[in-house]
Amino acid sequence: MQEFIEYLPFLIPLIILELALAIVALIHVLRHPNYRFGNKVLWIPVVLLIQIIGPIVYFVFGRGDE
Repeated sequence: MQEFIEYLPFLIPLIILELALAIVALIHVLRHPNYRFGNKVLWIPVVLLIQIIGPIVYFVFGRGDE
């Protein structure tokens, strides 16, 4: 437990960043109908289940032209 408390100042900003990125990516997936690869059914689990890498992959490869 002591080690967890020791790493807490590093973990809290990382958790906040991951949640914010996932929420922004999920909102974008739900609002926009155009994707470069895949569809909405593919991108929702990628964004939500693949922690911090899923939203980054969506914004790099999945987001279509506006």
